[in-house]
Amino acid sequence: MTRLPEPLTLTSPHGTGSVLSYGAHAVSWAPEGHEPVLWLSSRAHNETGRAIRGGVPVCFPWFGPGRTGDMEPAHGFARITDWQLTEQGEDGEGNAFAQFTLTPADVAAELRASFPHEFEARLRMSVGSRLRLELTVTNTGAETFEAEEALHTYLHVGDAQRVTVTGLEGAPYFDKVSKEQRTQSGELTITGETDAVFAHRGEVRVTDPALGRELVISKEGSDSTVVWNPWADEAVAMADFADDEWQRMLCVEAGNVMGSPVRLAAGESHTIAQVIEVRELPTGVA
Repeated sequence: MTRLPEPLTLTSPHGTGSVLSYGAHAVSWAPEGHEPVLWLSSRAHNETGRAIRGGVPVCFPWFGPGRTGDMEPAHGFARITDWQLTEQGEDGEGNAFAQFTLTPADVAAELRASFPHEFEARLRMSVGSRLRLELTVTNTGAETFEAEEALHTYLHVGDAQRVTVTGLEGAPYFDKVSKEQRTQSGELTITGETDAVFAHRGEVRVTDPALGRELVISKEGSDSTVVWNPWADEAVAMADFADDEWQRMLCVEAGNVMGSPVRLAAGESHTIAQVIEVRELPTGVA
């Protein structure tokens, strides 16, 4: 294994971010005048062959252990493979962007053995007052395939026990901790280990009184929203996670996972996108 190179910095008048070609992995973003929005573990691995804990890993072509429950590596091979930087510049709105491409030729043979399909994946990161990430997958082969995908976004929060998540009210979800199917009632709060996959297409808001802000998270092309926080015991069990860091992070992920994979016929493409915006809370909100 070798140490990862320095990330590519993207700077615009309204925000800055950085991204690695390894995994096409966004590692930071902050709009001008605000604290960082993406969280990165102080113990994150910094070498090839290992996943990075934090930022926005790209999960593809399966999520977790896959729908069969035994796929390896966890969350697919995209996040532990070098992507090719194919475009970089400034868009018409003054945002800085970079685009990366992944094809089977970039993937080690032993990693892609479980997904023997022809494809092209493109990840575009656009940085300004908002962060936009979009993943486009194209079936470049002759046979139809199904794949799971997710933008596994780690958010930096002031205190996970005080945040509230709205927008999921009434959504059915699978609780991966209790292994039960449930329906969300009211706002979501973090009161223990949380790992839930919601059947949900809409906007989510994370109200963070400790940092005095609200994160507005919208998405496109996504039928699943995943919310994850390991809580204390699970954090201690992870080597790439400091014991107390669970208090300062929350994952809210746009995906198409479990019962909602993407199905692509030959020549078809699908794009999933996630957009994050920061809004200040009124003075006195606690």
